[in-house]
Amino acid sequence: MLHYKLLTPGPLTTTETVKQQMLDDHCTWDDDYKKITRAIRERLLELAHVSEPEYTTVLMQGSGTFGVESVLTSVIGTEDVLLIAANGAYGKRMAEIANHAGISYILYEEPYDTMPSAEKVKELLAEYPRITHVAMVHSETTSGILNDVASVASVVKAAGKTMIVDAMSSFGGVDIPVGEWGIDFIVSSANKCIQGVPGFSFMICRTDKLLESKGKARSLSLDLYDQWETMQKDGKWRFTSPTHVVLAFWQALKELEEEGGIPARSARYRNNNLYLIAQMRKMGFRPFIDTEAQGPIITTFYYPENTHYDFAEMYQYIKDRGYAIYPGKLTDADTFRIGHIGEIYQEDMEKLCEIIRSYMEEKRHEI
Repeated sequence: MLHYKLLTPGPLTTTETVKQQMLDDHCTWDDDYKKITRAIRERLLELAHVSEPEYTTVLMQGSGTFGVESVLTSVIGTEDVLLIAANGAYGKRMAEIANHAGISYILYEEPYDTMPSAEKVKELLAEYPRITHVAMVHSETTSGILNDVASVASVVKAAGKTMIVDAMSSFGGVDIPVGEWGIDFIVSSANKCIQGVPGFSFMICRTDKLLESKGKARSLSLDLYDQWETMQKDGKWRFTSPTHVVLAFWQALKELEEEGGIPARSARYRNNNLYLIAQMRKMGFRPFIDTEAQGPIITTFYYPENTHYDFAEMYQYIKDRGYAIYPGKLTDADTFRIGHIGEIYQEDMEKLCEIIRSYMEEKRHEI
């Protein structure tokens, strides 16, 4: 079997030492294991530049979408109204969650290459005073755009509303001062920029807002308050936790610190991104997002013009040579995406560009 590296926004390529942690079995009731859970929760607060008692952390079994659904269905009451600011598939997914859960919401959409506007959010809050919560995605991996959460959150807090942020593919790879920005709930996942493996999501919550959510949950297993209340006692998860994933994540957190924390990791990701864009432009691949809004997590490229280019063929060509890229997720343009996160360095970007260059040369000879 060919072992290849993942150039995706998660799951992503992890270190051998992270993988090795999953070779050991652990009991969920064991005190040593519960200590690891407590240590993870404390470390996540530090990465968010917040601390107890103002903020707290909840870990939730399942993928990142489970975490988003947990927050939306746990903290928004039957009399509340949610404003969703969306410019991609993951913002729209919040609307799907709201539909399924019977949450009252207003969907404010922008094109995939345009950030949601803080001014527009301000106008909507004034127009619809019943809005109680606002939710948006930070790094929208549909396109690779990095949204201006700080500006939107400032408007939301000035209006006295609750701010919810999906930072699935940015937390740990982009520095987010959660308290300073006025974020009440921020959601991310084990298998993104902290470079763990899939299996649980985590939420950093303003404690008073979390306490207000008691009894509001529309789901048993995704009840955010009940999960927190149980975990707060001694580190025990309510239901069976993904023990192997937790052990791998604890190792990944140590390796993040060894690398130099979020600043060093963010710089590596950004360097990968900038190098790739510069080289891809030379080969005729134009990025979908303007430079100012382009995030360091993943880059979307248009298909090249005037060639016999075929994405499926190029994907397999690249995969056969050691890397897996991502198809596009845009409805109005032919695109593909390349991620820069995980255990990926400039040398990987260099090798990838050599492979793509070889593929394009072969296609030119076919003309």
